Amino acid sequence: MEDGPLQTPGRRVPTVTDVARRAGVSAMTVSRVINQQARVADDTRERVLAAMRDLDFRPNLMAQGLASGRSRTIGVLTEDTTLWGPSAALHGIEIAAHDRGYAVTITHLSEGGPNAVARGANLMRSRSSEGVVLVQPRMTANAEALPSGLPPMVAIHAGLQDNYPLIGVDQGLGARKATEHLLGLGHRTVHHLAGPTNWYESVEREAGWRQALADAGAEIVEPIHGDWSAASGYQAAAELLDRAEVTAVFCANDEMALGLLHAAHERGRDCPRELSIVGFDDNPMAEYFTPGLTTIRQDFNEIGRLSVELLLDMIESGTRNAEHITLEPTLVVRESTAPPH
Repeated sequence: MEDGPLQTPGRRVPTVTDVARRAGVSAMTVSRVINQQARVADDTRERVLAAMRDLDFRPNLMAQGLASGRSRTIGVLTEDTTLWGPSAALHGIEIAAHDRGYAVTITHLSEGGPNAVARGANLMRSRSSEGVVLVQPRMTANAEALPSGLPPMVAIHAGLQDNYPLIGVDQGLGARKATEHLLGLGHRTVHHLAGPTNWYESVEREAGWRQALADAGAEIVEPIHGDWSAASGYQAAAELLDRAEVTAVFCANDEMALGLLHAAHERGRDCPRELSIVGFDDNPMAEYFTPGLTTIRQDFNEIGRLSVELLLDMIESGTRNAEHITLEPTLVVRESTAPPH
């Protein structure tokens, strides 16, 4: 959270009075602009904003909260930010919240089981968060009915059973796009390196893969499950790459695809000539794999923007809604896929 600009020694921090003097308005008008109140003419608002930029003035969010009785802080309740998906969603949330003048605090779900989400949400409220974004993709920890009286909440691809807004990506569609791409290149079937069985994304991606193969009348070979890590992709290679009939693999995320690519290189299996690989997520490393990884892109910035927009609309209007928004993923074709030889 930024309470003011970094100052060089001896430089005085600009105040509301300085901004008012520069813009030729009252301090009360500056305060109204800072608090995004409507009772300011457009040209006056622009003069105030220009003066703030000229002086490098940044509002003190803590002081604003004391004055208004609001913290202008939202919480993110999550379990694991070491994985690309949750960390990318968190980044998108922080950008969107900053753009709306809100700070973000993060609390990790340290334990699962019944009421874990409710406990976490109440903890965030006790720390002055006005609402909560839930980033919790595991099936075992959050498939629960939540009690009433919790702060406003928006979930990102979580299994809440109550009437909460939900933002997600069509994971099954992404898996179908990946599988159909490989089948369209001429591969007789597509093997699957799946994620953990207790993650919603993993289950939905596996279902999409199965559906695409069934629709094409292709053989369905039971998937191998990893844990999202590159190491688990590397370990799965022992089972996949010893079979000459394996010419195409859809990996449930890019990290596992990286491990499989590395193992294929060690075993002399050329990608894409002898083995085509598709990942999922399109993390920033994917285009720099050797070869560049064909993958499914999820727009995490848009996920973050929509989740914050829905949450702040509820906070600022005092109403609740249960809107579900599903985004469409995109196939990104690079050099890791080709027709079989």
